[in-house]
Formats: sequence, structure tokens, C-alpha cells
Amino acid sequence: MPRQPDWSEAVEHLKQNDKRLAKWIERIGPPHGRVSHEHTIFYSLMRSIVYQQLAGSAASAILAKVYALFPDGHATPEAIAATSDEALRGAGLSRNKMAAVRDLAAKTLDGTVPTARAMARLSDETIIERCTEVKGIGRWTVEMMLMFRLGRPDVLAVDDYGIRKGFQLIYKLPDMPTKQQLMKRGEKWRPWRTVACWYMWRALEHQKKK
Repeated sequence: MPRQPDWSEAVEHLKQNDKRLAKWIERIGPPHGRVSHEHTIFYSLMRSIVYQQLAGSAASAILAKVYALFPDGHATPEAIAATSDEALRGAGLSRNKMAAVRDLAAKTLDGTVPTARAMARLSDETIIERCTEVKGIGRWTVEMMLMFRLGRPDVLAVDDYGIRKGFQLIYKLPDMPTKQQLMKRGEKWRPWRTVACWYMWRALEHQKKK
């Protein structure tokens, strides 16, 4: 079962170190959402590749077709490597996404992409460096995996649009913040920058509901 992290220490740290953010924490309440450990790293990254630049329903249908290619329903790196281009294309993968999924399979098999167990011993930055060697995998994709698959507490995704818009709202900026502005403020949030990002997203949702 996905587990609910205890972020109470993080909330207290953020409230004490950032008075502007503290006001929004009071409005929004404690963080919620679960860290999902049931999927493999390979699945998490392959799903991200398939979902790029597609509506969720279309991407979900393609992913289901890819998995349906295999009798046991498991698209492992070994299974992907042994599957023909025709079969993968027939499942709906574009040529670029097929190439990216194949590269992910190859780099998982040769150890470039670490296993979840190996990642437990690696820093966030090392995981990002290793995983972004795969075609079609950028820094943002790995940061989302660090947050939502591995439950890493101190990730600051400065390229995320929602985080930047939420930051603009909370700190009442006339324009979208630069990466440098986010990183500078993020020093106040360490070692709980993931939780601060969660509040950036929620602040934006809270404002839209008004």
C-alpha cells in the first residue's frame, strides 16, 4: 500500500523559517498525498516517457496497450528489449518514444539507471545525473520521481510551472520568479523543499477555487 509520510516536522520548520509561506500553510492545512512505492523505477520512468505531450487518457490507453503485449502483463526491461519495433509501434508509441523506451530498457539493464534499492544509497543529484542519460528523460521528470516515487524530502523543481506560479502568488510577485529567486528562497526551506513545493502547488489550486 502507498504510505502517507509524516510531514509534521517539515511543516513546523517551514512555518518558523518563512513567515509568508506560514500564512498559506495555515490556510491550506497539513500536507496530504501518498508516496507510491508499488511501481518499479523502470515503470515510473517509462510511464513518464509515454505521457509526455499527450492527454492523460490517450497516454493511459497507449501504456495499457504496451503492457498488453506481454502475457503476464509486465513490461520489464528484458521484455521491452526483446519486443519488435512493429509491436511497440502498433501499441501506439511514436518513433521517438519507442527509441526512448528502448534506451530506458537498455540503460536499466546495464545499470546506468539504478534500481530502487541502489537509489536508496545515492544522492538526489546523482540519481538525476544517471537517469537523465536516458533519451527523453529530463531533470524535471526525475525530480517528480524523487518526490512521488522515492519520497525524497528536499527536492526543489525550479522548472515546474505550477511551482513557479504558486511562488509568484504566495510572494506577490509581479512576474514569474526566476530560477535564482526560487533557489535563494529555497535555502530557507532546507531540508524540506519538497514540502514547500507541495504548498506552491496547493496555493495555486486554492486560488483557482475562489
